[in-house]
Amino acid sequence: MKRAHPFFEKLVKAYASDLYRVAFWLAKDKQVAEDLVQETFARAWKAIDNLQDEKAAKAWLMTILRRENARRFEKKTPEWLEIEEALVAEDSRYEPVEQLAQQQLYRAIMKLEDEFKEPLVMQIIWGFSGDEIAAELDLKLATVNTRLFRARQQLKKIMGDSPKEQRQGQGGRL
Repeated sequence: MKRAHPFFEKLVKAYASDLYRVAFWLAKDKQVAEDLVQETFARAWKAIDNLQDEKAAKAWLMTILRRENARRFEKKTPEWLEIEEALVAEDSRYEPVEQLAQQQLYRAIMKLEDEFKEPLVMQIIWGFSGDEIAAELDLKLATVNTRLFRARQQLKKIMGDSPKEQRQGQGGRL
């Protein structure tokens, strides 16, 4: 027997926007992201009785979303978008300089090996704690912390000096 309808409504209200942000980050397409979120909630509704701990609802929903995203690649080859197009489509609230910074960070994250990229994305995009990441990836917390540290170190190398450091190296001139 399914849990009460109000519980599911609480889940939708609490996590729909987070799921959409992650879905858009994964898909880089508004309609695909909306479809992913809708399918995530449809599957969650069917399996709501499998949710044993209501405190784990966010991680459970994110797992469903990740699996839904993987399913779309099983069906067909995705259409690739340029990063700039996707970021502009994502959010036009940002100034061009902020959009450029977002693009650079996204490119840098995409260059990381999966073992470093996945925990970093789970932390900065999904807001998972170290313990949640460890549970989700079936790793020890120390391993997750090491991978997060190494991911940040690699990002620093990939991105090079910040513009401020570059200006200081030139005597403060641009």
